[in-house]
Amino acid sequence: MGLGKRIAYSLRCFISILLYGQIPGSIALELRNTPAAEGPVAPSEQARPREPGTRPPSYDRAVQMLALLQREGRLIDFFAEDVTPYPDAQLGAAVRSVHQSCRQALEHYVKLEPIIPSEEDRPVTVPAGFDPAAIKVIGNVTGKPPLRGLLRHRGWRVTEVSLPSLPEGESRSVVAPAEVEIP
Repeated sequence: MGLGKRIAYSLRCFISILLYGQIPGSIALELRNTPAAEGPVAPSEQARPREPGTRPPSYDRAVQMLALLQREGRLIDFFAEDVTPYPDAQLGAAVRSVHQSCRQALEHYVKLEPIIPSEEDRPVTVPAGFDPAAIKVIGNVTGKPPLRGLLRHRGWRVTEVSLPSLPEGESRSVVAPAEVEIP
């Protein structure tokens, strides 16, 4: 998978998971049609089950994270912009700036770790009893785990979230306020 496709795929997945809690159907279909392959996954690399009684993040927190990415890296502005008329060099410079700012914001507010900390395109083994929310088996899947294949994406797991307190009232749905300059 090329860098451009990886970036687009990663951003689409991130925003979709952030807002809807799942990967978009088009990407899921694409992943199902990607050939799988082989390699070992240590028990410590397996997905950790969600604690009993915990809930998934709320819609308010998703909006808050988008707001932070907008404030720090102008991510929503970048996505909302039609970039087709810009030359590749100019677009590349813009992507570098947005990437750096959003990466810093993400590292500040959310700590992530790979689900399988191996190199991509290397052999791995999916153990019996794996968490299907953490490891998606794709390609020609036959038989029961353990299954051998090639790691196509390491996956990401949130280990810590340190978002600021949420504002009260209606402003929880504001990703970025409109700005009006008075002369």
